[in-house]
Amino acid sequence: MPEKHISAQFDTELNGVSSRVMELGGLVEAQLHRAIHALQHLSRETADEVLEIEARVNSMEVEIDRELSSIIARRQPTAGDLRLLIAISKTTANLERVGDEANKIARMVKSIIESGTARALPTSDLRVASDLAAGLLRKALDAFVRLDTAAAVTILKEDDLIDREFDGFVRKLITYMMEDPRTISASLDLLFLAKAIERIGDHAKNIAEFIIYIVKGADVRHTSMDKIESAVR
Repeated sequence: MPEKHISAQFDTELNGVSSRVMELGGLVEAQLHRAIHALQHLSRETADEVLEIEARVNSMEVEIDRELSSIIARRQPTAGDLRLLIAISKTTANLERVGDEANKIARMVKSIIESGTARALPTSDLRVASDLAAGLLRKALDAFVRLDTAAAVTILKEDDLIDREFDGFVRKLITYMMEDPRTISASLDLLFLAKAIERIGDHAKNIAEFIIYIVKGADVRHTSMDKIESAVR
């Protein structure tokens, strides 16, 4: 992924830490897919698998941060190299937070199962949003490997679809709670689930923004889509 440098060792270090980030991304993806499976099938066993992965995700984040700190201290990179290392650090943090959201989903699934009211609530309605979020994370990781700014812009636009799904689901939950107050407790669990899924989309969006930062040197956070598209031209 990084450009070639005079120092072959520096190239090796950059490629090594980039590969570690992709390895972390794959682990987080697996954790997320298990969380979605646990939600869609109300599987306590799969939810437990998600919780077991969390320690590995946290450990990898710490290891990558340590590698980055070592590279920065020894190489004192500037310009594009420094942008790359900063973006890798922030991408790593966002991947770990996706893992946190997957962990939340798993814990909520177990809570819903224990409540005994899950079958009466629209858990299946979260499927579209969860699939969108998982797909967006996959696209963000693919774009990060290629440093593809065009794909990054597409990801930023697609995040709006998850936001709309979240808003529609919240409206439906409010209707359920108004019609049957006995569903309030389980509905609140589902609301937290929906919010966790929405946040996964936000983290994928953040990764897309870092791609533009690496390639173009432009910080496009909190920027209109018109200005983002102008920055990547």
